[in-house]
Amino acid sequence: MTILKFDEGGWITIVITGSVVVCAILIKRHYIKTTKMLKRLNELVISATQVSVGSSGEEANQIPEYNSRAKTAILLVNGFNGVGLHTLLNSIRLFGGVFKNYVFVQIGIIDAGNFKGTQELSKLDSHINNELEKYVKFMRRHGNFAESVSAVGTDVVEETLKIAPELLKKYPQAVFFGGQLVFPEETFLTRWLHNYIVFAIQRKFYHQGIPFVILPIRI
Repeated sequence: MTILKFDEGGWITIVITGSVVVCAILIKRHYIKTTKMLKRLNELVISATQVSVGSSGEEANQIPEYNSRAKTAILLVNGFNGVGLHTLLNSIRLFGGVFKNYVFVQIGIIDAGNFKGTQELSKLDSHINNELEKYVKFMRRHGNFAESVSAVGTDVVEETLKIAPELLKKYPQAVFFGGQLVFPEETFLTRWLHNYIVFAIQRKFYHQGIPFVILPIRI
């Protein structure tokens, strides 16, 4: 049909279909390349896990207490992964011993179109808490007070804004941190295909006078 109707607009079908195929191939290649680069970041998870496992049982039972005189770092994470650990370690490297208290926050996202009931919600909540507990144990073994806060919703920005006032009330000397991937080459494709929610959260926080620091993570 395309050949028979080529002069009557059949060529448009070839152009549109070909363009969609090319875009799909480019997007897939980009995500494959990004996955390979993220594997290097996730190697830090193995090191962190080995440190935790290698700690003695006596150290594990010593839970540091909250120091109300010290500042608190509240870190937004998305699972126990290389991105989250790099955000944590960069905050320690840049600010030295300023922060003695650490709070890890993760928001679980519910897909309203594919939500399958309370069992799925409970499973998601359990998974989030297990991931956050790894951060908490890691910091406690390094002598810092640490705890975690989780929430589940359909929008990360809105859910973060909801829990922020409660966190600031409990930790008045807190600074929020978030990590953002930095690609070797910033292109339209990277801006279009990757999540920049951390910038949206920062803008919302700034309007409310809440300090929020974005730490770059090169991959």
